[in-house]
Amino acid sequence: MKKLFRNYDYKFDKNDLKILKTFCKQALKQIEGDNRFYSEIRSFTSILEKLDTGDEIIKLTKDESTKLKNQLKQNLQYLKKELAKSWFIKKMLYRSMVNQYSNIIEKHFRV
Repeated sequence: MKKLFRNYDYKFDKNDLKILKTFCKQALKQIEGDNRFYSEIRSFTSILEKLDTGDEIIKLTKDESTKLKNQLKQNLQYLKKELAKSWFIKKMLYRSMVNQYSNIIEKHFRV
């Protein structure tokens, strides 16, 4: 049976918060000047503000949670592709990022 209402409250630890803040800032830098991405800009700005509050429990809307999860998954896929064709030092960096993103997705955004 499918749940009617879903809870979008997340309890991120210190490392997850740092990674997500950096991720949101990077996403905002990439889409900042383009008017086509107005809803994404608004969502990621709101997510970043909520992450910066320092609250123990972060309450996201359904839209924010969905956009964050989808962007994390897309970024993870890209990093896995780059990991496959990279050399030793780059591979170490990519492997660390892949592990961090996959841990966040598994721990918080798994349905």
